[in-house]
Amino acid sequence: MRALEVKLFYRTQRDLAIALNQLIDSYFEEEIPERKLIENIVTIHENNKHKLVKNHQFTTVIQQHCGKRRLAVVERVLEMK
Repeated sequence: MRALEVKLFYRTQRDLAIALNQLIDSYFEEEIPERKLIENIVTIHENNKHKLVKNHQFTTVIQQHCGKRRLAVVERVLEMK
């Protein structure tokens, strides 16, 4: 089990993508519960909107680093809130 740290604010889109990847991979590997995944994604989105989404789409850097499977999870969580 690896330690998972989620920050409130990320310096770059690449840093944000790495954090999302670690978060979602931890969930897929059953290292964190669903509740924590949802809370962290919502927190990341609220504090880093401009780095995550532009013109109602994930930014190109986020798309390239996270991939479709992970972004489908993020998109679904954001739709639920």
